[in-house]
Amino acid sequence: MCLVTEDLRLLHVHAHPDDESSKGAASTAKYVAEGVDVMVATCTGGERGSILNPKMDRPDVLANMTEIRRKEMDAAREILGIRQEWLGWVDSGYPEGDPLPPLPEGCFGLMKVEDAAAPLVKLIREFRPQVVTTYDENGGYPHPDHVMCHQISVAAFEAAGDPDAYPELGEPWQPLKLYYHHTFHFERMKALHDAMLARGLESPYAERLKEWKPDPENERRITTRVECAEYFGVRDRALLAHATQIDPDGSWFSVPLEVHQAAWPTEDYELARSLVESELPENDLFAGLR
Repeated sequence: MCLVTEDLRLLHVHAHPDDESSKGAASTAKYVAEGVDVMVATCTGGERGSILNPKMDRPDVLANMTEIRRKEMDAAREILGIRQEWLGWVDSGYPEGDPLPPLPEGCFGLMKVEDAAAPLVKLIREFRPQVVTTYDENGGYPHPDHVMCHQISVAAFEAAGDPDAYPELGEPWQPLKLYYHHTFHFERMKALHDAMLARGLESPYAERLKEWKPDPENERRITTRVECAEYFGVRDRALLAHATQIDPDGSWFSVPLEVHQAAWPTEDYELARSLVESELPENDLFAGLR
């Protein structure tokens, strides 16, 4: 199989608005610049998200989170040059406490996978991506919406090409590759930490690394590293568009751009499913398709 760039389509499936900017945004910008058609499917509206930027922590913002987060997503979409669709499910919130409280009735995290996957199957059949990305089985971190996002992405990847599955949702289309994001892993964090110290700068990762036990098996899951350092600035602008979620003076930007570009110039993925042959390790989500 050999497709030209104009025929390539990439679908990212994310749990909340802002996830598309914090995970894989630089490689997204790279592929957009190359002429790839990129779409983000956002599972929920982020309605129950916390306000993580002190400058936005106001009653009027909290009262209008749904509308504000949609506007933030629109701004990030414009910056990244992507298309974006809402799957329409309701944010579960992040349960905290011991014991954990029950999830709110009707939320995304409590849905049956086959029901929650239906609009994603429909979108895949309409958009017809060759490549789909999502989170691993742990959700990247154990937010119930991230875990459910993984589950519906895997289910939809398998069902979209099956003519007997969801026959009312359009003509079958089988994506060819499914990837998991690996963004916050030990090897990357250690490289950024060491680069900061080598420049005489304070590392924001010192405390986390003290408590983090390396997991070589997890690091070995990474199959694909996409060189995209020149697009880190685009990623940062997309992140800042999510003003309720990103503090411009916070940890997201504590590593200077040029340090990050030099120390870890890739975004990293795990090839979880593939119906085409490509040689591992890869440096391109479309390896085997171009």
